[in-house]
Amino acid sequence: MFKGDAISLKSLEGGVVEMNFDLKGESVNKFNSVTVQELGKALDELGSVKDLKGVLVSSGKPVFIVGADITEFESTFGSDFDKKSDPNNIQFNRLEDLPVPTVVAINGYAMGGGLEIALACDFRVMSTVAKIGLPETKLGIIPGWGGTVRLPRIAGADTAIDWIASGAEQRADKALKAGVVDGVVAPEHLHDAALKVLHAAIDGKMDYASRRKQKTGPLGLNQTEAMMAFETSKAFVKGQAGPNYPAPIVAIECMQQAAGMDRAGALDVEADGFMKLAGSNTAKAMIGLFLSDQLLAKKAKGWEKKADKKIGRAAVLGAGIMGGGIAYQSALKGVPIKMKDIAQEGLDLGLSEANKLLSKRVNRGRMKVEKMGEILASIDPTLSYDGFDSVDMVVEAVVENPKVKQIVLAEVEKAVNADAVLASNTSTISITHLAEALERPENFCGMHFFNPVHQMPLVEVIRAEKTSDTAISRTVAYANALGKKAIVVNDCPGFLVNRVLFPYFAGFMGLMKDGADFQAVDKVMERWGWPMGPAYLMDVVGIDTGDHASQVMADGYPDRMSKTYTTGGDVMYQNERYGQKNGKGFYVYELDKRGKPKKQVSEETYKLLEPHVDARKEFDKEEIIARMMVPMATELARALEDGIVESPAEADMALVYGVGFPPFRGGVFRWIDSMGMANFVAMADQYKHLGKIYEVTDKQRAMAKAGENYYA
Repeated sequence: MFKGDAISLKSLEGGVVEMNFDLKGESVNKFNSVTVQELGKALDELGSVKDLKGVLVSSGKPVFIVGADITEFESTFGSDFDKKSDPNNIQFNRLEDLPVPTVVAINGYAMGGGLEIALACDFRVMSTVAKIGLPETKLGIIPGWGGTVRLPRIAGADTAIDWIASGAEQRADKALKAGVVDGVVAPEHLHDAALKVLHAAIDGKMDYASRRKQKTGPLGLNQTEAMMAFETSKAFVKGQAGPNYPAPIVAIECMQQAAGMDRAGALDVEADGFMKLAGSNTAKAMIGLFLSDQLLAKKAKGWEKKADKKIGRAAVLGAGIMGGGIAYQSALKGVPIKMKDIAQEGLDLGLSEANKLLSKRVNRGRMKVEKMGEILASIDPTLSYDGFDSVDMVVEAVVENPKVKQIVLAEVEKAVNADAVLASNTSTISITHLAEALERPENFCGMHFFNPVHQMPLVEVIRAEKTSDTAISRTVAYANALGKKAIVVNDCPGFLVNRVLFPYFAGFMGLMKDGADFQAVDKVMERWGWPMGPAYLMDVVGIDTGDHASQVMADGYPDRMSKTYTTGGDVMYQNERYGQKNGKGFYVYELDKRGKPKKQVSEETYKLLEPHVDARKEFDKEEIIARMMVPMATELARALEDGIVESPAEADMALVYGVGFPPFRGGVFRWIDSMGMANFVAMADQYKHLGKIYEVTDKQRAMAKAGENYYA
């Protein structure tokens, strides 16, 4: 009947027409410009079908529809775009208003616009393996094709608020319980089951007219019920989302404002809310992160495809908290692992760490005890190198000392087969230098995990001078298997993340030296969006760890990272205040009821700092932000220009995933782009008298003159 590049219509028995989404040249269906255009043509064609009895909506791919094509977002929603005349809104209404019943067969992911078109149908049948959701708030926007209108009228205000505000994907059983779908069946029965529902509606056994009336009319809540549902939710969601993520609150406000309206009025309210957010810096940043994350995944998958061998069995050297975390993650993701240490106490600590993390999963109902036993059994603790000739990958995670690491790496190289890949989990030591101890340096690279391993998504894969593509590809493949975000960088002191983190800390030290209160700096940077301020972060990382790393940075970049005075960090280290690990740093720590360290202010900190800092004074928050962020931004620019990292997107994602840079700002380079390079250079120039870490690069100055951005 109709066949395009994204949609086809096929006539079935009994007057039924199947509308099948199957976007040509893509692995998934999405609402790009081609799909939107063809949906209009398909609906025109349906309007001309004689004796049409019903419409079945389906997918020709393993997923249903993953939503809008985010790559077209900026071009679609420009300044002259009117959301109220959005063709897809009009077309979803046309689908909903067809004079015959409609049923959708949801065979895989139906996210965003994919779920919204399903909500426009009369009945929804879902595969047991499918997942659905409205994730738009995670991109800084709200559903824009009727999600805030139809979902509350189908499933109730509480479900709609929960689903839309959280942006979470939902399993089939939850969707059925919530009343969002009408049936759940095994994948092999989905098509037949959806047809049965459609024929039941055609025969009058299932009332689709009353459903449409409910969906297109006002929300069935009186004024008191509406106030209770929406106002209570707004207070809770605002506390959860915080001030930097307005989309969940805007979504709830739209649903509340439209509760007494019909479909047309409610869609206008949704359109206003959508446009309010679509042009914001937050939405641009969050959508930018989404696209950058896709780039990371594509690059990592590309490396994995180059790998000539799958990592079937791994090993970790050093069974402390870090080694135990790596062993846990590997075993959890199905890669058996040997865990070696030189002392039984170390093995006990590593196993204890893995056991603790698995027990939490069991206690939360996310894992059965039997599965926990299987995973623990796949961690093989050992005090020797016996059996290492059968492992494909070894991650060295011993003490952060180059001599010790070289000795251990040389030992293990003799114990593994000539094909095995060795990687060091160092955070600062040159991979090229460590490779000098090896006979096969081409099989060696860095694999820098971030602590805690099970929570932090980033893994830096570091290429040394002699590292082969084979070693990189296998290491990235292993990182992928562990569920991590791998970014390949070149070797330099601090690699990428620590190289740019320590200038940030240096900015903090300079502020303290000039009289800033470390608590005040923490509060300003936390309000700016960091999960924790610099003093708190140093305590969490470990003051002793930071002291060692700062020496490496100073040796590597003496012109801008050498110390010319006793810093606040030095004072903490000299007084054995190492942070959370020994209960005192800039703050002091006590365990709360859940056994987690809780920070408290210590007057002793101020007394220790007093001889080394100027008299305490208040700083303007904009000055604090500039003095903290300019050193990080200029060093990240140098790393990009030096070829340490390949693209601005990878650099930005490394800081978001590695140290918690505020996602709503999109990364350091997107933050610079949002203010404009000329404004950034002018801001940095105000502080260049403070030292070279505040000097922009020549390229940044040239970009400012040319009006260029990092992201085209």
